[in-house]
Amino acid sequence: MNVVVFSGTTEGRELSRQLAALGIEVTVSVATPLGAEEQGERSGITVHCGRLTPEEMTALLQGADLCVDATHPYAVEATRNIRAACKTAGTEYRRLLRPESPLPAGSMVFASAAHAAGFLARTQGNVLLATGAKELSAFAVLEPARLFPRVLPTREGIAACETAGVPHRNITAMQGPFSYALNCALMKQFSIRYLVTKDGGAVGGFAEKAQAAQDTGAQLIVVRRPAENGQTAAQILARCKEVLV
Repeated sequence: MNVVVFSGTTEGRELSRQLAALGIEVTVSVATPLGAEEQGERSGITVHCGRLTPEEMTALLQGADLCVDATHPYAVEATRNIRAACKTAGTEYRRLLRPESPLPAGSMVFASAAHAAGFLARTQGNVLLATGAKELSAFAVLEPARLFPRVLPTREGIAACETAGVPHRNITAMQGPFSYALNCALMKQFSIRYLVTKDGGAVGGFAEKAQAAQDTGAQLIVVRRPAENGQTAAQILARCKEVLV
């Protein structure tokens, strides 16, 4: 049995290793060298590194018995392209869902980063952006000196901050998830009044961010997760075992 896993997430890495342990031939597609580094090397798993066009996705799926979309919950475009590629290639598609987090009382929830930025434009105080480098452009309506983005320690992450005009002293370039203590320390260090985050679930350290915001007196702002349907890792594994039998 051949399975292609579009990953780059903690749950994608775990599932690919579980599939390989069943004797399944697994190809893991990750977009960046950092994703490949995190995936590591494991017998039975072939890692393909690099962003793929829809046509390249279709080519990668040729001959695969199953495709598992384990991309990030907010990677809407990637999921749309993977679904389309599966349809073209005639490959069975399964979406691996990351459980959502309970939102603390007092949280402010917005439909998009742009909506959150619109609200923040009417406020004062420093903003810790834990939404990733790709969302930085949405906050261009704010004074760059207010922004304290936390991005991956990559050239792309730093470049996005520079393009947004964020002062270098405001940039935190680290790979998460982050502990409650580190979140608190950063928020106190930078006098953070608002923490903006996505619901990355338990594996994304959401609870630690939410608790740190509450305990440091910052307002928690959550960009709503796109609605989608999918399955748990256990359900996908059960499906693979059915095929193997």
